[in-house]
Amino acid sequence: MSFKSKLLGTALLGGMMAALLVAANPASAQTAEFKTKQAGDIVIRARGIAMVPDEDTYDHNINNGTGHGQLSNDAVPEVDFSYFVTDNIAFELIAATTQHDLDWANPTLDAGSVRLLPPTLTVQYHFMPESRWSPYVGAGINYTFFYDSKPGQFNSVEYDDGFGYAFQAGFDYAISGPWSVNFDVKKIYLDTDVSINNGANTSKAHLDPWVFGLGVGYRF
Repeated sequence: MSFKSKLLGTALLGGMMAALLVAANPASAQTAEFKTKQAGDIVIRARGIAMVPDEDTYDHNINNGTGHGQLSNDAVPEVDFSYFVTDNIAFELIAATTQHDLDWANPTLDAGSVRLLPPTLTVQYHFMPESRWSPYVGAGINYTFFYDSKPGQFNSVEYDDGFGYAFQAGFDYAISGPWSVNFDVKKIYLDTDVSINNGANTSKAHLDPWVFGLGVGYRF
């Protein structure tokens, strides 16, 4: 098992253990006081996330119109911040960076790796803000920076930064006081232009990653 897989497993295990502790003692969970979602609240969450690209075949290929590129998954820690404008409406900003290997299939080529920094801002609607279990949905924009690119078997591989849009769904489950468990899923629609060997070959990649997150939150 890789270090990244262990990292995600540890984060997910921590979130699940917190949820299981609540489930194991429902009486105390239901009677414990908790802070409801209110206008003016600031929530900081720490999550373990898995970024899973749902890439499409490139429009223009690097091998005379054959084959397709494939990005690897990654698992990292992530921090996000939410501000509640009303009891139901909040803005969320996430911050995390991931690293992905790019392989070309048919023929098999090593196109190196690249790091992504994809800050994403969403507007959320939180249902049942006064309840212990409070689901939400959201939508927003994303700007992804590509950096620290490694070319693999090529002389160079470069990616264009760009905007995308995102949708999300998730829930908070209040444990006690300001603490809560959070589960979140995002779908980010993201395209990038890829330049191979100093522009000798170009491609458009549709990355469109899923982002799965599980962690804990603290409400101020």
